Amino acid sequence: MTTFSIPLSDKRVSQLLLQANRAGLSPEEFLRLCIEEFLDRQDEAFREAVAHVLTKNAELYRRLA
Repeated sequence: MTTFSIPLSDKRVSQLLLQANRAGLSPEEFLRLCIEEFLDRQDEAFREAVAHVLTKNAELYRRLA
């Protein structure tokens, strides 16, 4: 597992602590979950884009085959 260190302003740290506290999580766990969710959404968006292109161009691909 890799560990990252990132600088945050005092305002952002306060916001992070508040949100993590509301979720009942440590700041580290809260950030880890947020990053995982963000990355998962990116993967899903890519899959949806690929499916859209394949569906939209299905007839063209059929003709080229």
